[in-house]
Amino acid sequence: MGELLKAIRRFCTAIALAATFGTASVQAQAPTSAREQTQARDQSQAQEGTVRAESDDSSPLAADPQQPATTTDGKPLPDAPKPTDPNNPNSNDQLGKQPKRILWIIPNYRAVSANTVLPPLSFKDKFWLATQDTFDYSDFILVGGLAGIAMANKSEPSFEQGAAGYGRYYWHIFADGGIENYMTEAIVPAATKEDPRYYTLGKGGFFKRTGYAVSRLFITKTNSGKATFNLSEIVGAGAAAGIGNAYYPAASNPWVKTYQRWGTEVGLDGVFNTLKEFWPDINRAVFHEKY
Repeated sequence: MGELLKAIRRFCTAIALAATFGTASVQAQAPTSAREQTQARDQSQAQEGTVRAESDDSSPLAADPQQPATTTDGKPLPDAPKPTDPNNPNSNDQLGKQPKRILWIIPNYRAVSANTVLPPLSFKDKFWLATQDTFDYSDFILVGGLAGIAMANKSEPSFEQGAAGYGRYYWHIFADGGIENYMTEAIVPAATKEDPRYYTLGKGGFFKRTGYAVSRLFITKTNSGKATFNLSEIVGAGAAAGIGNAYYPAASNPWVKTYQRWGTEVGLDGVFNTLKEFWPDINRAVFHEKY
């Protein structure tokens, strides 16, 4: 019986010692677990921040500058226009760029800069174009010079000389030019649906561009942009020359004078086409874009 009691006491003592050591072990491990939990929580937050930053970087505003920008539907944005060098004669902005006037005097409303596509002109626009060319102040100066040449050559002997004779030459030549402008720039183009403007070539050799300028007397564009025979120039100038028979002296041979006026008007248009073609180059090389 005594031995049994001793065995029971030893078992209880072992249980008590085991409980004591277990509690101490749990208490010693508790702070470590808390630190591990805190570190784990901090690490998780850091990972979440990294994921959020990566997510923000994937937005269009934080895109890699090395990658092309895209629109919301995934299509690439158009490239920004590249600046042009005004000192570079091959720059698109400088190539065949037409001013409104040549030497600040000669009207240049019909000329279109190279590599330019414009909408078609309405009849009102064509009529206004002819009006500008006819009643521009420079036209009165040009007519004055032509009248002086005609009087010096006595092209119409019945007009006689002196101030009265010069006045007759003046108003006849002014009427010739005005009627031709309205016929070739407004009336006939409206009927044939042609574009009366001169589209500059702007590049190539001298003979190529001169040939192009002269060829525009016979080739023009329709309102839809297609090439066609220039009825506006040929028929319009011929009609204007024929109308002139109504106010020129009947003593003159009407057929000869008609063909002379017709040829003169078409020839002048050819000269002005050539001047328009090369004026951007002359302005840049000689006048440094001052005109």
